[in-house]
Amino acid sequence: MSNLDLYKKTFISSLSIDEKVFSEKLEYNEIPEWDSIGHMTLMSGLEESFGITLETDDIIDFSSYKKGKEILEKYKIKF
Repeated sequence: MSNLDLYKKTFISSLSIDEKVFSEKLEYNEIPEWDSIGHMTLMSGLEESFGITLETDDIIDFSSYKKGKEILEKYKIKF
């Protein structure tokens, strides 16, 4: 599985959303599932999926699917 596939899969499973709801334009608080609790579940899921520990500033800055890819690239995750 590619990193991009793993990233998308982690988004869908961590937020417990249907693939039909998923979009690469998804942003924080845009859907009910991505609230503050969903956000922390997503961060935990990404840390587990990629074997990293996100810094607090990165967790706060993680505001969209697109921004998340940029942040993960700082952790040497290539898409």
